[in-house]
Amino acid sequence: MNHSPLTTQLLTSLTWGSVSGWWTPVCLLLGVLYAWLMYRNPVSISSGGRWLLSGLRALAVFLIAFLLVSPLIKSVTYQPQKPLVLIAQDNSSSINTFKPKSFNVSEFNIQLAGLKKLLGNDYEVREFNFDRNLHNGLSTSYQGKQTNIAAAIHELNERFVNQNVGALVLATDGLYNQGADPQYETRNLKTSIYTIALGDTVPRRDLLISNVNYNKTAFLGNDFMLEVLAEAYQSMGETLRLSIAEDGRTVFTQNIPVTSNAFREVVPVKLNADKKGIHQFTVKLAPISNELSVQNNAEIIYIEVLDARQKVLLAYASPHPDISVIKQLVERNKNYELKAVPADKLTTVKLSDYGLIILYQITAGDNPALKTFAAQSKVPLWYITGAQTDLSDFNQEQNTIGIIAGRTDVQEEFAVPVAGFSLFTLTDSTQNKINRFPPLLAPFGNYGSAAGASVLLKQKIGSVNTTFPLLAFNEADGRRTAVLAGEGLWRWNLAEYQEFGSHTAMEELFSQSIQYLTANANRQRFRVYAAKNVFDEGENILLNAELYNDALQLINTPDVNITLKNSSGKNYSYLFSRAGQSYQLNAGVLPVGNYSYTANSKLGKQTFTAKGQFTIKALNLESRQSTANHQLLYNMAKQSGGKMLQPAQLNQLAELIRKNENIKTVVYDDQRYSDLIDSKWLFVLILALLSTEWFLRKREGEV
Repeated sequence: MNHSPLTTQLLTSLTWGSVSGWWTPVCLLLGVLYAWLMYRNPVSISSGGRWLLSGLRALAVFLIAFLLVSPLIKSVTYQPQKPLVLIAQDNSSSINTFKPKSFNVSEFNIQLAGLKKLLGNDYEVREFNFDRNLHNGLSTSYQGKQTNIAAAIHELNERFVNQNVGALVLATDGLYNQGADPQYETRNLKTSIYTIALGDTVPRRDLLISNVNYNKTAFLGNDFMLEVLAEAYQSMGETLRLSIAEDGRTVFTQNIPVTSNAFREVVPVKLNADKKGIHQFTVKLAPISNELSVQNNAEIIYIEVLDARQKVLLAYASPHPDISVIKQLVERNKNYELKAVPADKLTTVKLSDYGLIILYQITAGDNPALKTFAAQSKVPLWYITGAQTDLSDFNQEQNTIGIIAGRTDVQEEFAVPVAGFSLFTLTDSTQNKINRFPPLLAPFGNYGSAAGASVLLKQKIGSVNTTFPLLAFNEADGRRTAVLAGEGLWRWNLAEYQEFGSHTAMEELFSQSIQYLTANANRQRFRVYAAKNVFDEGENILLNAELYNDALQLINTPDVNITLKNSSGKNYSYLFSRAGQSYQLNAGVLPVGNYSYTANSKLGKQTFTAKGQFTIKALNLESRQSTANHQLLYNMAKQSGGKMLQPAQLNQLAELIRKNENIKTVVYDDQRYSDLIDSKWLFVLILALLSTEWFLRKREGEV
């Protein structure tokens, strides 16, 4: 590698483009011929003066003719770019919790921070740390509650795409509890990866609850199951004493003999849902002597016990992949039970049992019983349009989205979340994911929304953002209505899982939409609800509020105050912000625990009060695994042409990077072309030549 200072160079040259360079002597001959014709006859000017004037005239004519040929000036800028070295440091708590006895955290932090200085000015070094998300700079805290290696690599790849990334230095223990296998993500990062193998691969004496499988909801009076995966290492001959406590009251105990030094046992537990509300269950293994860590001996989970499910009816015209996707998304929220029925079978269904009807590519007018029921009741309706939708009936039945179509074609439409939407709150993560979803297929035409409608998603056609609504909500005459103007939800579902490994955005979109549509079924005048019943530690607490006047119209004129109270009696007071016609509150990050809330508002002489509860659960995912996965780090390094190093070998890394022939400065050239006729200095030169010639002729009396 060349260690001389890197500078940007600009080189210019003359080029002809589509014109032949042989016109140059023709232009020169023209200049000489013009000068000869002008000065061929003897004049009163001396011989030397005639030669000077002929030369000036020949050069001027040559330049004018040369400009008419239209040559080009080629400018090439050579911009060297030093190789980028990206340092990504695992900042999760497992690094510090399960470190080898010989590992000095402070010394390692100093060495990692000193790598930038060791590499010198020949490299551009960027430093990051990651847990669940990627953050700028290195860290010494090691307090991350979750680890997502794949997401960190993915974001680095997106940030530095098409740049000269020479190497990625990844300092981690190889343990991750969020996201996909990072080996798949490293295939997209075309660079050498040097892994620093942190953590301890030697199993040590330890008991842990590595996983608890359970449903987040149960129904009052029913039994429900937990599956507890208990593990024990280097503890053969000991006895696992497993206990489960519900809200502090022990409801299950079992002793399990440990029969090997790498022991795993799945323990099924049947419990009864005997009380409504959110219940805390503590699954715990009693500690033993000389145990590595007791932090992973317990796991706390929360289960909500419900009285009954809200019933949702999905009526459809014909089978479609979206039907099963909608059913799965709705029923992942155990508050809802969905029944899918073809339109011609609706006579077999008792429509009054359902609190929401989803009409998939049909209208109420397609079935007489449904049309009558919809006209006589105020049941919420959610229309989803597609190629089979009768747009004439659709436009007549609802006043949320209007579609004027001149033909029966469909077109692809991407979804763009609307910033000012205020009926309910979607998390930033969900909105960002929706922005990256593939397009839906919607009827071709012009779209409009009613004056009182609230648009959650707008359409982007190709790369053009439009004002056309894609998903909108409205309330009129006591009925809430939603319209999703496109089919192909199966694409969204598949794309989210493929890229993010979950369906959380789709689940949140459907859960929040259905919650809004069915919220006023019992005609509550004042309603306050949290975006979730159980929040993760470190997550922003989002709450929504709705207030209705005597005509059941949504208003937000009065103030809404709320007081949150945790289990230790500490109060947090807030004032809701107005958003659209309702209220929203982002209470920020709060400590782990159970919270109850009381909200108040006053409309005229009437005072309204709403109460509820939610839970913030601690994240202890980092304590579930104590044995580092160095095999993963070895594979990642080998596949990329890098190398896995131990922390003690960190001082060798700078030299390894220097010796890597694939890591070198890349010179980018930027070529630009401009017409020579655009050069002002050339006109100045021609003017100077002609002016000089005129002045000399004038002086000699030839003008």
